[in-house]
Amino acid sequence: MTNIAPSTLHLRPGPWITILDCLCAHFTTIPRETWLDRMTRGRVIDADGMPLDPQTPHRVGLCVRYYREVAVETPIPFCEHLLHVDEHLVVADKPHFLPVTPAGGFVQETLLHRLIQRLGNPDLVPLHRIDRATAGLVMFSANPASRSAYQALFRERRIDKQYLALAPALPATDFPLVRRSRIVTGEPFFRMGEVPGEANSESRIDVYERGGDYWCYTLQPVTGRKHQLRVHMAALGAPILNDGFYPVLTERAEDDYAKPLQLLAKSLSFIDPLSGLQRSFESSLRLHAPH
Repeated sequence: MTNIAPSTLHLRPGPWITILDCLCAHFTTIPRETWLDRMTRGRVIDADGMPLDPQTPHRVGLCVRYYREVAVETPIPFCEHLLHVDEHLVVADKPHFLPVTPAGGFVQETLLHRLIQRLGNPDLVPLHRIDRATAGLVMFSANPASRSAYQALFRERRIDKQYLALAPALPATDFPLVRRSRIVTGEPFFRMGEVPGEANSESRIDVYERGGDYWCYTLQPVTGRKHQLRVHMAALGAPILNDGFYPVLTERAEDDYAKPLQLLAKSLSFIDPLSGLQRSFESSLRLHAPH
């Protein structure tokens, strides 16, 4: 069993007496005995790296760092490709099914862990995320000294992100169009849904290529809500091909490698905050329409 950098949790207000009580309430699927074992082995620490024990009092805002551990991981049989590496920035082409960061039953089988091992740089931090089911470009900061400059590109929306998606044809719809809506956590917790209210998400949608029952669409997320593009396409009546979450939950527990979600983070373009030069990256991966 191995691990990468610890995850972080800032303790929220609640009725808990100890940090252990709070952790158990926050992570309902992890048994109390597991947290006790991790604390005994020094796998739960504070911001200064000092171990926290089961009797440590709960305190709102306290930074708790913990090491995720998975005894047995399912190997992801697809490889990432490096498109760019320098002292400040790494750009990788992620395959379908590979998580960007540790989540669920994945710790080592993540893009972050693979790149840390491959490049020998434990300072790598993803500057943005794409779904495990989505393939394509992911940018990483490689240097803490310049990290904030690249993070600002996303925070201030100074980066052009373009996706491609295969979805049912919409011949009666006028394109290009802008989809704005309010997206919130739905049921079950890992799905999102649109609800009435002030919009907190925006996507620009156009047709890249028409043909047959499925068209290829270009999608530009202006905001970055979880599953935003998938939710917006489903709401238009054109759910992305092989989407097991939207508009209804149909996905099986095991991945079907023969039917990847036909969504690709195709390109990234921005003015480099350090050099002032235009930089553009494009995925070499392709989407595949059904026969």
